[in-house]
Amino acid sequence: MNAMDQQIAGPDWEALFPGAVYFDEPAGAHTSMGVGGKIDTLLYPESIRDLGGMIRLLSRHGIPYAVVGNWTNLIITDKGCRGALICTKNLNRIRMLPSESAVRDVRAEAGVSLPELVAFTVRENLTGFEFCAGIPGSVGGGIRMNAGAYGHSISESVAAVTLMDPTGKTETRKIDQLRFEYRNFHLPQGKTIIEASFRLREDPEKQVGDRVRQIIAERRDKHPLQYKNAGSIFKNPKDRPAGRLIEEAGLKGFAIGDAMVSEKHGNFIVNRGRATSGDVLALIRYVQERVLREKGTDLELEVKIVGER
Repeated sequence: MNAMDQQIAGPDWEALFPGAVYFDEPAGAHTSMGVGGKIDTLLYPESIRDLGGMIRLLSRHGIPYAVVGNWTNLIITDKGCRGALICTKNLNRIRMLPSESAVRDVRAEAGVSLPELVAFTVRENLTGFEFCAGIPGSVGGGIRMNAGAYGHSISESVAAVTLMDPTGKTETRKIDQLRFEYRNFHLPQGKTIIEASFRLREDPEKQVGDRVRQIIAERRDKHPLQYKNAGSIFKNPKDRPAGRLIEEAGLKGFAIGDAMVSEKHGNFIVNRGRATSGDVLALIRYVQERVLREKGTDLELEVKIVGER
């Protein structure tokens, strides 16, 4: 155990968060891509109060930290992560606020998975979130990247986002105080997303479930879900989809090690079994260089890369 581990494993952590602190965790056992080195310290808060306590302790000791949700849209390097990663998956509470109109506000904690939130809207017959069907991330991660599909983005349904600062203090900002853009949310420095409210509407035609099932079927048909992957690797340029550019460059099926550009969808890189993070990152760089050279387009990453380089 290194000096940082000894510092973070002190009595305060063991007393306050029993069973919620893990050391030297292999990232590949957690990420959807199945790659990455060791995570020095992995934390699982059971409540927003726990999260605040963890962030305060980390900040007090000067230990760097990052927050992850459903481990998708994320590549951790082979050298791993120093400091701490906080996984919000246990912050998974959803509730619908009372309303006398057809407009409903649904409040979800950052760790709620997008599939779970979509299922909630189906049960409650709420429309406006169907496009998120089949996206495997979390509420926090979805907001951070302004996730979306089929011409829609999560920012269209966000009513407010609650943020936490390094002292554990929270504040709720309404949509007119938030800045979204394509596949990005400008998260204020030092802040952590802990909860969001979504403004949805009752569907008088009661067809939410049918639309969700149709979208999921389409995604299963187009995406290589039989392999480990991190979702779309690149943002779509304005003129045409990244997957089409990659396909036109003749890169479908191209592999480095066990990392391969999907033969089903050009904007997916899949782990055929034993890929390393180095394989994936080398393939990403090769695809960017080839598409820039042959198509004149500089592909911008949609996935987040975390860890030592």
